Amino acid sequence: MAFVALATLASCELDRYPLTNFSEDTFFDKEENTKLALIGLYRGGITYGVDYGASDWWAYSAKILIDGVSDIGYDRRGFNNNLGKLTSGQIDESNGWVNDLYQKPYRRISACARFIEGIDKLGSDNPEMERMKAEARFIRAVQYFYLASYYYDVPLIKTVLTLEEANTVTKSPRAEVLQYAIDELTEIADILPHHKDLPASERGRATAQAALVYLARTHLVAKNYKEAAAACKKIIDWGDNKLDADYQKLFYPGAINSSEHIYATQFVDDLAGHGLPQHAYPIKDGGWCLVNASSTLFEAYDFLDGTPFSYDDPRFNKNNFGENRDPRLDYTIYYDGATFRGTVYNCNPETTAADKIGPGQTTQTGFLMRKYFDESWNGDVTQYGNNVPLARYADVLMMYLEAEMEAGTPITQTLLDQTINAVRGRVGMPGITETNPDKLRKIIQKERMIEFAFEGLRLWDLYRWGIAEERLNLDIYGSPFYISNQELMKKKDGQPDPYNRWYVDKRNFKTGQERWPIPLSEKNINPNLR
Repeated sequence: MAFVALATLASCELDRYPLTNFSEDTFFDKEENTKLALIGLYRGGITYGVDYGASDWWAYSAKILIDGVSDIGYDRRGFNNNLGKLTSGQIDESNGWVNDLYQKPYRRISACARFIEGIDKLGSDNPEMERMKAEARFIRAVQYFYLASYYYDVPLIKTVLTLEEANTVTKSPRAEVLQYAIDELTEIADILPHHKDLPASERGRATAQAALVYLARTHLVAKNYKEAAAACKKIIDWGDNKLDADYQKLFYPGAINSSEHIYATQFVDDLAGHGLPQHAYPIKDGGWCLVNASSTLFEAYDFLDGTPFSYDDPRFNKNNFGENRDPRLDYTIYYDGATFRGTVYNCNPETTAADKIGPGQTTQTGFLMRKYFDESWNGDVTQYGNNVPLARYADVLMMYLEAEMEAGTPITQTLLDQTINAVRGRVGMPGITETNPDKLRKIIQKERMIEFAFEGLRLWDLYRWGIAEERLNLDIYGSPFYISNQELMKKKDGQPDPYNRWYVDKRNFKTGQERWPIPLSEKNINPNLR
C-alpha cells in the first residue's frame, strides 16, 4: 500500500503523548477503522518531500544518506553536522540523528501496541484482522531489530504504557531484545502471505519473505549463523523471488513490481514523493550534491575479468573511468566528464562549471550518486516517486552464503554459484571459486560493499563485522584529476597523491562508537536509562 494517507493513529516515544484524533474507546469498534490505522503504522514518521533529519529508519535518509558517512561515502557537509558526527568520533547523546532514530521507533512501537490491543478487543474471527495484527507485530519487531543493532540495551516494551510507566522503564539486555525480535518474526512468517500471493493493489504490505529477511538480519547480529542461513533458505526454496536481469533499472520507479524487491518503502510522484534528488543531484541539476562517494568505493570495482582495479593498469581509461570496469560502477556513481541527465558533469579543479570540486556547497570528492535516478524523469526534485528498497533478493543470497560460511558449512562451488556468482553474473562479472573461509570472508565483504552501495547496509555491515574502526579511519580520497596545474589539487599534508587523487579528510572513529548512546533527552526524563 502506498504511504499516501496521513497517519491517523499518532503516538510517540513510549506513549507520552496520547492519541487525540479519535477516541480510543470507540475507534476499534469498526473493522474498517483498522485499515486506516494500519496505514499509519506503515508510514511511521516518514516525511514526504525533503527529509532534513532522520524521520524514520525506513525513510531515504536513514537508508541512503547514512551510507554517505560510511567508508564508501562522504557527506558534503563534513563532520560538523549531526549526520557526519555519527562516524567521525563526535557522536554523543545530544546528536539529532541519535535522538530521532531512537525516539521514532518507540513511537511506532507504541502505536503498534495500541493497534494490537484494539484488534484483540474486537474479538473478530476475520482472517484479515489476524493478518493485520501480524503486520503490526512485524513493524514492531523490526523497530527492535534497529534499536538493538545500534543502541544495544534498550527498553523492551510490549504493551501500552501509562505515562508513569513510560517514564520509569528500564533497559533490557541486547540479547533479550534480539531474541524478542527473533521470536516475533519467526511466528509472523507463518501468518503473513507469501510474496507470490500479494496482489499489486497491496504492494508495500509485509509478506512472509519480508519477515524472514529481517529475521535473518537479526540472527546475523546475534551471530546465530545456522538460524540466519535457515531463514534465507526458506525464501530461496519458496521460489517467489528472483534476481532482476537489469541491475541498473532495478532501482528506477519502473521496476517497483520486480520480484527482487521483497520489501520497500512506497512513494508516489508529486503526491507522496521524497526529496532524494534534491539531496543528491549535482548543482547543474538543481541539487545539493550531499551524497558523495569515496575513492574506497570507486576503487572496489574490479576490471571486467575480475582482477582488482589498479590506477597503474593500462586498462584504466583516465578519460572514462567506467570503461573496462564492473558495470555496477557506472550504475552506482558518476564522475568528472560523465554524462548525467543529458549533460556533462564537470567538477575538475580547472573547470569554471558550477560543480567544480572545492570548498562550499559543491561536490567534495568528485564522485556523486547515480543509483536510484531514472535520468529521463523530469519532475519536482522534492517529490520523486521512486520507492526506497528495504529488502531485496540479492541480499538474501549474500546473507545465505555468509551465514553458511560463518556456521562452518563447507563451501562448495554449487553454493557459490547459487549465491555470490548469481549476483555477479547478472552484470557479467566472472564467478568466484574461492572456498577458503578466511579469504572468502573478504570477498563477501567487498561484494556487499559494491552490490548494496547506498542501500543503508554498509554501516550496519561494518558494525556487525567488527571492522568499523579499521574501515572508517581510512584516509578519505576522492576522484583522480589529471590536470596541468597540480597546485589546484587538495593534498594531504601538502604532499601530492601518487594516484592524483583529491584529498578530502580523515575520521577519528573509535571502537565502541558503533554503540549509539541513548539520547540525553530520554535520560533526563527517565534516570533508569542512564
